[in-house]
Amino acid sequence: MPRTERHLVRDYMTRAVTTLTVDARLIDAALLIRRTGKRHVPVVSAEGKAIGIISDRDVSRLAPSVLSPMNPEEYNKIFEGTPITLAMTKDPITVMPDAPVQQAVHIMNERKISSVLVTESSGKLVGIITVTDVLRLLDQMLSGE
Repeated sequence: MPRTERHLVRDYMTRAVTTLTVDARLIDAALLIRRTGKRHVPVVSAEGKAIGIISDRDVSRLAPSVLSPMNPEEYNKIFEGTPITLAMTKDPITVMPDAPVQQAVHIMNERKISSVLVTESSGKLVGIITVTDVLRLLDQMLSGE
């Protein structure tokens, strides 16, 4: 790809984003992350607005230690009883689909995060751009595509 061409977030983001709603529980996030292999799951309102993001690290951070003296039922009760809103990062950093990819890269680099949610001006979630997505672009650029 020629360097003069503008690389926009919408051309590299993942559009089919698996999300959780604000009323989800920690168990929902844990199962979804395990099932899909996704490391970041956006949390949306009933209207589809991005209100948070939960990561595999957030789930691990709130999970009881496997060394704790509790039985599996007690362990599961914690996951089932913990609202996702306690574990998620609220007011996630977002970019617009027409933003340059460089803006998303800058945010990820500065904030030491590996994904940025993509929203319309209304806050409606339309995608996610991750380090993997920008590495794909870097690979294309370095190979001269």
